[in-house]
Amino acid sequence: MTHHILDLLRSALVHYGYWAVAAALLLESAGLPLPGETVLLLASFLAYSEQELRFPWIIAVGIVATTLGGEFGFALGRHGGRPLIERYRHVFAIRAATVARGDRLFERYGAVTVFLARFIFGMRVLAALLAGAHRMPWRKFVLFNFLGAAVWVTAICGAGYMFGGHWGRLAHDLRRVDLAVAIVIVVVIVGLWWRSRRVESDS
Repeated sequence: MTHHILDLLRSALVHYGYWAVAAALLLESAGLPLPGETVLLLASFLAYSEQELRFPWIIAVGIVATTLGGEFGFALGRHGGRPLIERYRHVFAIRAATVARGDRLFERYGAVTVFLARFIFGMRVLAALLAGAHRMPWRKFVLFNFLGAAVWVTAICGAGYMFGGHWGRLAHDLRRVDLAVAIVIVVVIVGLWWRSRRVESDS
């Protein structure tokens, strides 16, 4: 089953190229549970092994599509609010605990959650919708949405390209890596925030 899906994705990338990358990432970031991560890995693998696609263009297209998808998801969440989140949850069989987890992240970390969610499996498709539903200021969302897209796309593409010959195992293990990366990022951001507060209090 998995092999068949990968064959379908590879065929889509070969035939539609960057359009396939853009469509998958835009729709995933807007709220549809699509395998955007796997598409990026496979596209980078093809750039490494078969030169079907150009690596820098994969990153550029990926960042633009992911950013635009996030903006669209934010607008949906902003106008649809919690009722939209509940309908979304039932249509795609998303557990209530997953949505509650996202709410807790926004309550604890605010706008930074938009950045962190890129690296947490299951949260990528929810982050923009929840940000809109939480009425996050749009300018803050724009900043963290772009930064998250840029870092996430570059990291995933870099991994797919560097480990081109072993991409299948990489795709299988990446969910656990996502969580580890998220933990490291949280520690760094909290440390920088604490340092800035300390500097402010000293001054």
